[in-house]
Amino acid sequence: MSNPYKNSIGMEFVPVPAGEFDMGSSSREKRRKLWESPVHRVSIKKPFYLGRYPVTQEQWSKVMGYNPSDFRGEKYPIETVSWEEAQAFIRKLNAVENIGEKSPVYRLPTEAEWEYAARAGTTGSYFFGDCELKLTEYAWFLKNSGLEAHPVGLKKPNPWGLYDIYGNVGEWVQDEYHISYKGAPSDGRAWESPFPSVSVPVRIRRGGGWNGNAGCCRSAERLFAAQDRKLNSLGFRVVKEI
Repeated sequence: MSNPYKNSIGMEFVPVPAGEFDMGSSSREKRRKLWESPVHRVSIKKPFYLGRYPVTQEQWSKVMGYNPSDFRGEKYPIETVSWEEAQAFIRKLNAVENIGEKSPVYRLPTEAEWEYAARAGTTGSYFFGDCELKLTEYAWFLKNSGLEAHPVGLKKPNPWGLYDIYGNVGEWVQDEYHISYKGAPSDGRAWESPFPSVSVPVRIRRGGGWNGNAGCCRSAERLFAAQDRKLNSLGFRVVKEI
């Protein structure tokens, strides 16, 4: 496995190994939603780096030159940004980090990559098991957040070293929303329509948030929003390809 990586604006990345996992939730999982099925095997063929934390306001401001967040603080996660604005940040980040032939490629994680990394080799409702009483050790959510976001990295990480993967702010991923996993890719790529939509595409958001209950923080939980929507409970983290 590769070592952790830090880029020129201080974003830290942890390596995520290639592997396979069962994506979605079984009918026995507490608080599950119908659109988390059917459970299907996904193969992540290539390792990748994933942000150790959600993108912070300090990092966003260095790249974009402004800060739209409701809950202000350099180490707080960026929020109140649309999926489209997350893409604009990534385009600028790729330009900032352009160092010639071996320039890094940054992008949003696919939905499959996000769930694979969140599970970190586990199969329960959460990466620490099925007991939601333990969630306060790992996440800021409705029960303990005080109805606000918090600086990143204050709770325990998952087994692969990812902080705030549950709670604090939800996270945009690349994929468009589908009503179920029927027909979903089995290779971990983003599931998007090949044809331009007349309406604004709806994208997946993952990980719950400061305003969501424990069920919203499960590894399989998937919510969605129009890609131009901005919420103060929604940010993102970034993949760096290896």
